[in-house]
Amino acid sequence: MADTKPSFAPGDDQVVVARKAVDSSAVLSDVVGALSGEDRRARQFAASVVHEIADHDPALLKPFVDELADALHRPESQTRWEVLGTFEELVGVDARLVDKALTGTEAALHDEESGVVRLAAFRLLVAYGATTARRSERAWSLVSESLRCYHGDPEFLPMLDGIYKMVCGNASDKVKRSAAEAMAFDAENAKGTLKRRALRIVACAPSKSGK
Repeated sequence: MADTKPSFAPGDDQVVVARKAVDSSAVLSDVVGALSGEDRRARQFAASVVHEIADHDPALLKPFVDELADALHRPESQTRWEVLGTFEELVGVDARLVDKALTGTEAALHDEESGVVRLAAFRLLVAYGATTARRSERAWSLVSESLRCYHGDPEFLPMLDGIYKMVCGNASDKVKRSAAEAMAFDAENAKGTLKRRALRIVACAPSKSGK
């Protein structure tokens, strides 16, 4: 029986491996399969390759949504934030694909050890919420608490960028008003960048007379 060499190894150039995976379904399957393997370094590397693929051709990953959603439950932070970023790219392909990732995304949103993971989860949720009014309300139920919990944390200002993109998208009027209410204090009392970002969120709220 002929020996079969693995199609990649941790330490390889992730861009090169991603290109091979784009051209070869076998390599792509190997990469995705490594997300559930026992080797932490291989999982992290595979996650970075998957994210690289998603940056350029996310539709290739549609058949692997179940495996990607499962990877959100790996213990290491890098695997999770890379896969969350992958799902963010998949929103533009078909936002319904994110439905399977919502449980893992909610857990990541409350990760106590990694601000990078929390921010990646937040970015995914607001991108998902910007697609339709219904999804915005589903996302808002998760992200509104984060605005209170992480106020003043390093990831808070980037979170406001995400909220702004959601309320500029197809968010419901209810969500737009709720976001404005959540940022009203900062819009009135904060200074500098925080104040500016809060003000533009508040400005997206429709008037109450426009019901």
